Amino acid sequence: MKLLVGLWNPWKQYETTRHNLGFIFLDLFQERHDFWEFKYESKLKADISTGTYNWEKTLLVKPQTFMNLSWESVRKITDFYKLTSDDFVIIYDDKDMEFGKVRYRSSGSAWGHNGIKDIIRLFSDEFPRIKVWVGSDSRYSTADWVLSKFTEEELIDLDNEVYDKIVDKMEEEFLK
Repeated sequence: MKLLVGLWNPWKQYETTRHNLGFIFLDLFQERHDFWEFKYESKLKADISTGTYNWEKTLLVKPQTFMNLSWESVRKITDFYKLTSDDFVIIYDDKDMEFGKVRYRSSGSAWGHNGIKDIIRLFSDEFPRIKVWVGSDSRYSTADWVLSKFTEEELIDLDNEVYDKIVDKMEEEFLK
């Protein structure tokens, strides 16, 4: 079994913000691969969608906690299914480079991302992650920028080329 975990803040006002890139990706993935609708699992503190991808049972996981408490859901799910950090990939935003760049890492630091910092505390820094750059704007503080909404053009790019880049990285590195 594999888990694709998107990081975000789970309230309506954050839906199309840069910080919610992980959830936006999971919604697109769920639709394109005919996974079940997301369903809230209270004991796991997450919305879960189940399906098969590359002939393997795969769960799409949307933690229903604030970004920096995502580890709670990841811990509950990995304990419940007896999984290790090799069985999940975290998909999340980063603001330090141009919009749309995608990078896979099997380990490394959080580079200031609070959701990743907390997962590192739980699993060490040895877990797969896909970082997607959401650009930056020096006129905004970091918090204001990542909580700002994507433009319509950026959402179209996410739906097309950025989505494909993320799936390519998952298939090359994580879902081999």
